Amino acid sequence: SLLASQSPETVTLDEALQLLSLPRVVGTDGEGREIVASPGRFGPYLKRADGETRSLASEEQLFTVTLAEAEALFAQPKQRRGRQQKAPLAELGPHPESGASVRVLEGRFGPYVTDGTTNATVPRGTDPAELSLEEAVALLRAKAEQAPAPRKAAKKAAKKPAKKATQKTAKKPAKKAAAKKASSAKRSGNGQGPSA
Repeated sequence: SLLASQSPETVTLDEALQLLSLPRVVGTDGEGREIVASPGRFGPYLKRADGETRSLASEEQLFTVTLAEAEALFAQPKQRRGRQQKAPLAELGPHPESGASVRVLEGRFGPYVTDGTTNATVPRGTDPAELSLEEAVALLRAKAEQAPAPRKAAKKAAKKPAKKATQKTAKKPAKKAAAKKASSAKRSGNGQGPSA
C-alpha cells in the first residue's frame, strides 16, 4: 500500500517499485538475527527475528536505514508510545537527606518539584527556573509532612435477601374470551341491543 506521504496521483514508477520491495531485509545482526524494515499501522518500524521492534523516524528510512543504524536503534531502550517525557526545566542537585536528584519538571497542571518519590507544586508567581535547591527541598518537606487526604471508605453493597418464589395464579382466560365475544357482538350489530 502507499505510504502516508504519497497519493495515487503523484506516485512515480520508481516509488511504486520501491514500495513493492517492502518489507525490506536490512541485514543480519552480529547474533545472526535478521532485521527487516517495514511500514506498519503506526508508522515505519524495524523488526528483528526475535520479535523486538523499534520505530523509525520517517518513511524514507524504510529505504535508507543501514544495518549499523538498525543495530544502534536496537541497542537503545524501547520507547513507549504516547506522550514523551519532557526534559526537566532545571536540575537542582542531590537532596540533602536522601541523595536523590531534585528536579523541576513541567507537568500537566504546571511546574512541580520532585525527588523521585514526592512531588510538590511550584507556587504561582515563582519562576521555576530561578528556584534554588533549598527552596525546592522546603517545598518537598512541606508536601511530605501534609497528611494524606482522607479517603472515604467504599460502602459495601448490602446483600439483598433472596426473594421467595411465590406462585402467581393464572388469570382465567375464559373471562377475557367472554369479554371479547361480547364486545365483538356489539360491534357486529347482531340485533341484541335496542334499535332506533
